[in-house]
Amino acid sequence: MVRTNVWLLVAAVIACGVAQSTRAETPEEWVKLGARVHGAFGSFIPVGIRIGLNALQRLNAEPRGVTVVYYSGPKAPCPCPADGIAIATMASAGQGTLQISPDKAPDDVLGIAVIRSKATGAGLKYTVAASWIPKLIEMNKTYDPIGRYDAVMKAEDLFSVTPLPEAAPPPK
Repeated sequence: MVRTNVWLLVAAVIACGVAQSTRAETPEEWVKLGARVHGAFGSFIPVGIRIGLNALQRLNAEPRGVTVVYYSGPKAPCPCPADGIAIATMASAGQGTLQISPDKAPDDVLGIAVIRSKATGAGLKYTVAASWIPKLIEMNKTYDPIGRYDAVMKAEDLFSVTPLPEAAPPPK
């Protein structure tokens, strides 16, 4: 009986590890996942992936450990970066951890993402300037999906990050 319980525990630990390792890690995996979630993989998706990964690192948070509110700029074709943020952070509209605000970002902004740690309440505001819209559209015309991913991941000054005052973490 003890031996069976030990093997069940080992199997559960392995299963958890496999579930975590299925997160996209290579450019090809990010492209495949982004296309599946969004319907295509344009250059706006890796903008969100890059923001989401950066936020997890800066907030010292695990996937599913953040909340996201995304504000789309009035000139943005759609809130596409929100899908990239969702796949990078595992924030979910269905779970209430990802929201697209009905309020618009300022005219000179493609989008703003406010990302907070669920555990600590620490937050960051990511702002992508509207001047990136034509550059991202050009990347869509110039590159295949992997090329778009690479170009966005290497882009300098893609976004600015502002720390936000801590908010109280939600009650447990």
